[in-house]
Order: sequence, then structure tokens, then C-alpha cells
Amino acid sequence: MTRYGMVIDLKRCYGCYACAMACKAKNRTPPGVFWARVLKGETGKYPTVVRQALPVLCMHCDDPSCQTVCPTGATQTAPGGIVVVEKEKCIGCSYCKMACPYGARYMVEEWESYFPDGAPRSTYEEYVKKEWEEKSGIGVSTKCDFCMERLPEGRLPACVNACPANARTFGDLDDPLSEISMLIKKGRGAVLQPELGNDPKVYYLPPR
Repeated sequence: MTRYGMVIDLKRCYGCYACAMACKAKNRTPPGVFWARVLKGETGKYPTVVRQALPVLCMHCDDPSCQTVCPTGATQTAPGGIVVVEKEKCIGCSYCKMACPYGARYMVEEWESYFPDGAPRSTYEEYVKKEWEEKSGIGVSTKCDFCMERLPEGRLPACVNACPANARTFGDLDDPLSEISMLIKKGRGAVLQPELGNDPKVYYLPPR
């Protein structure tokens, strides 16, 4: 059985935000909503300061706390281990948003225009708004879904395709011979905050 996951090589990532923009364009997310984000920080002291980019997204945990706290069963684990939200069941209580230790959830109460107040919406924005409402809804929880509708077609998530540094690898964690499994084993892949017990399926290779 397939169990999808992702590896992000921090040696390759240089923080260009291509992943975030590709995700936003593909999923028609409104202003302020980034299912894929890039955090940046610095370590060390002059003259050996190191600036590091850290891409983050939904970790699609094997033991997701967001699913545990959901009172309606709207958060579910789909085939392939992908954590999804059924918008028809979601009541917008935000329990999942508070329970997620990775800040991967968003609540959109209403669509906000990308244009200044009073400016008429373009035909394209009207289209994007409709697409967002049909897929993700309004007043409900939203998050990354690994672009799951692309996977049966053999296509990769948009963030993986867009990365110019080839820092992202997507595949089957349960296949010991898959590229992603080999990278984790040989590259010392690790997850964020393992002590929380969520068992994330997004792994990181060390930056050095």
C-alpha cells in the first residue's frame, strides 16, 4: 500500500519561494493563505553567521492531532496517508487549527480581493474565487493536500515541480527502494518536532 511522503533537502533550498507561489497559483488561495511557506532564520555569530531557509507545509502525519480533535470527522486520512478536510462536514470550530503543531491550517471567513478597496474584480479573480469556494469552501478549515488530484495522473505536487533547485522529492515511504526512502536512509532524513508523536511524513535532509 502506498504511503505518500516528501523529502526536502535543506542543502539545496535557497529560499526562492517558488514552492509557495506554485502552491498559491495551483490551489487559488486567497490573500494571506499560504499552504506552502518558507521560514528563514539565522544561526551562529559573526563572522560565521548562517542564514537558512526552512520550507514548511502540512506534514500529513500518521498520527495527526488535527484529526483527533475534530468533532465532526471532517478531518480524515485518505488513501495514501494524505490528511484531508471534507468541507461539507467542517463546522469551522478551529479546533484542528489550534491542535496542529506545524501551523498548517487556515480558516477563510470570506474572500478578500487582491486589489485595493473599491477596485472592481477582474474576470480572472472572479474565476479564482469561484474555484477556491468550490474546492475549499468558506468558513471552514483548509490546508495542503499534496495536490492529491494530480497523483493518479502520475503528476507531482505543484511545489515539487516548481522547485528550481530540485530540493523536493515526493514518493512512497513504504517502498524501501523508492528515491524518497533512499534519501531518508542515506541522507539522515529527520522530521520536525518528533517528540510530539505526530509521526510526520515530510522529512528534511540536514543543511550541512
